[in-house]
Amino acid sequence: MFGFLRRKKNTEPVAEPVRQEQAPEEHTLATPESSTPTEETAATTVSPPSEPAEIAPVEAMADKPKSRFWQQLTRSRSSFTEGLADLVLGKKQIDDELIEELEMRLVLADVGQTTTQALIDELQQAVSRKIVNDPEALFEKLSQLMVDRLQRVHQPRPPLNEHPHVIVVCGINGAGKTTTIGKLAFHFKQSGRKVMLAAGDTFRAAAVEQLITWGERNQIPVIGEPGRQDAASVLFDAVQSARARGTDVLIADTAGRLHTQGGLMDELKKLVRVLGKAQPDAPHEILLVLDASIGQNALSQARLFHQAVGVTGLIVTKLDGTAKGGILFAIADELGLPIHFVGVGEQLADLRPFEPQQFVDALLDREAI
Repeated sequence: MFGFLRRKKNTEPVAEPVRQEQAPEEHTLATPESSTPTEETAATTVSPPSEPAEIAPVEAMADKPKSRFWQQLTRSRSSFTEGLADLVLGKKQIDDELIEELEMRLVLADVGQTTTQALIDELQQAVSRKIVNDPEALFEKLSQLMVDRLQRVHQPRPPLNEHPHVIVVCGINGAGKTTTIGKLAFHFKQSGRKVMLAAGDTFRAAAVEQLITWGERNQIPVIGEPGRQDAASVLFDAVQSARARGTDVLIADTAGRLHTQGGLMDELKKLVRVLGKAQPDAPHEILLVLDASIGQNALSQARLFHQAVGVTGLIVTKLDGTAKGGILFAIADELGLPIHFVGVGEQLADLRPFEPQQFVDALLDREAI
C-alpha cells in the first residue's frame, strides 16, 4: 500500500496528541550550509571551530536514518504523489488518464524522456498481459521497475585493501564538492578508518582554507597549504605522507571545473596520471559530485566527466532540497554509473550510502520502508 493513498482514504478526524515540552534535540556536529564552509566562501570568512564537538558513535545513529531520510525527501515525494490519490481513488480499472498523469509526473521529476517512456511502455505491457489489474497494482509495478533500474547498476565500492586507498573527488563549482569531502571523511572515520585529505584545488586559496577547516572539524590531517599552486605535487606528496603515516583512506580534492572547459579537464586527467605514478593502481576511486537540483544538466556533466577520467561512482547532493530526484533514474539508465552516496541534509551524517529500495520507497511514499 502507498501512504498517499491510505491517507486520502482515511477521512476520520484524528485527535491532536497532547504536546509535552521537551528539551531541544542535540545534534552531533550539526553543520547547516549557512554556517558550513561552502565552495563560494572567501578565504577571509573561514574560521575553524574552537573545539570540535564530540562525535557520537555509529551505533547511536543506527536507528535514525530511515525516518530522517523519509522526511528529507519530502519535496521530491510531494511533487510526485500530490494529487494522485484524487485520480486513483474511485477507479476500478486503469485508464489512459491515469497512465498519462503518471507519465507527466515522471517527466516533471526529471526522470527524463527516454527513461520515462521505457517505464510507461513496461507498465502498459503489464496491463495488457493482465499482470496488473488495478491502480494500486500499477503503482506496485512502477515501484518494482524503478528499483530494478537502480539495482541494475548498483554495486559495492571497491574494498579498502590498499594503504592508502586513494579517492579523487571531482565536479563543478557549486555542486557542494568541498562540503561533501568533509562529510565523506566523517563517514570513513566513523567506520574506524584513518583518513587524510589532500588540498588539490589550488586554483582557489579559499578552497584550501575550507578543506583545512574540514580537517580540523573531523580531527584529521590535511596535506596542502594556501599559496601552493602545483596541484600535482600536492597530491604526490599526499600519497607519500599517507603511506608513511599508515593512512587507510586518502581523499583528494580537485579544482571545480565546468565539464565544457577542455584545459581544466586535461589538468584533471594529469592529476589522475600523477596519482598512478605515486602509487600503483591509484586512484582506486574517482567520485563525481552532482547537484540533483540542476536535473538533466547533471546527466550531461556525468557523461563528459566519465569520458575524461573514467568516473567509478557518483555522489548526488542536495536531494533534500529539490523536486528533481528522478534524475537518479536517468543517470542509472543512460550512463550505467553506480550512485554510491546521496546528500540529504546539512549534518555530517546526512551523506548517506545509497540504497535503491529505500530511495524508491521514500519517493513513492510506500509504507513498507
